[in-house]
Amino acid sequence: MKQVVVHPERCVGCMQCQVACAVAHSEAKQLVPAQFESPRPRPRIHVGAGPYNEGFPNRCRHCDPAPCLLACLPGAITRVAETATVMINVDTCINCASCAMACPFGVIRYHEDRSAQAGKTVAVKCDNCLARQREDGIPACVEACLSAALTFETLDAAYKRQTDAVARSVSAVAAAEALAPGWALLNAHKKARLELLTSPAPSDEKRAAGNAREDTHVRHD
Repeated sequence: MKQVVVHPERCVGCMQCQVACAVAHSEAKQLVPAQFESPRPRPRIHVGAGPYNEGFPNRCRHCDPAPCLLACLPGAITRVAETATVMINVDTCINCASCAMACPFGVIRYHEDRSAQAGKTVAVKCDNCLARQREDGIPACVEACLSAALTFETLDAAYKRQTDAVARSVSAVAAAEALAPGWALLNAHKKARLELLTSPAPSDEKRAAGNAREDTHVRHD
C-alpha cells in the first residue's frame, strides 16, 4: 500500500503542493476557474517554516490509531480499509473541533467546502486524493512537487532507502559521495542568514569598552 512520504530536507517552500491540492479539490480542477468558485477551494496540506526558515510540508499522517477518529463525538471520522485513509463525513460533522484538539500535528481546518451543505462549516483535512487514486492517479501534492520533498511509495521502499542512506553515510567512501549537496547548501545558507539576522547587537557597554580599547592603542602609538 502506497502512502505520501515527506522529505522535509528537500522542501524549498515553493508551496506548489498547496496550490495543486486546492485545485484538485475544486469543482473545475483547473487553477484559473477554481479561484472564482464559492466557496473557494483551500489546500489540505500546509507548508510551514522551520527554525532556519526552511519549508516543511505538513499534512495528515492518517495515524493508526487516529486520535481524531477516537475523539470524534458524532462518529464523522472513519477509516477506509483499502487505503488506510482517515476520512471525514461532512454530512455528519457538527463542527465541534474535538478532532482538531486531538490531532497532534495541527492539520485539521474548519471552513466551508464544496462537498458540504452550502454555508456549513466543517472539519477538512487531507483525504489522500482518493478520487485521483481510484482513477490510477497519484496525490496532487506529490505530482506538483518538483524537488521530490513529497513521494508516493510504500513504507517498505521508504524505509529501505533511508537504511541505504544511513549505511552510505557511515561507509569508508562516504566522504567521496556528495549526498544532496544542493539541499545542504540551501539549508546552510538559510541557517547562516537567520543567525545573522537574529544575533544580538552589541550593547552600549560593549561598544564603549571597544572604543576605550581603541583609544588606548592610539595613545600608546
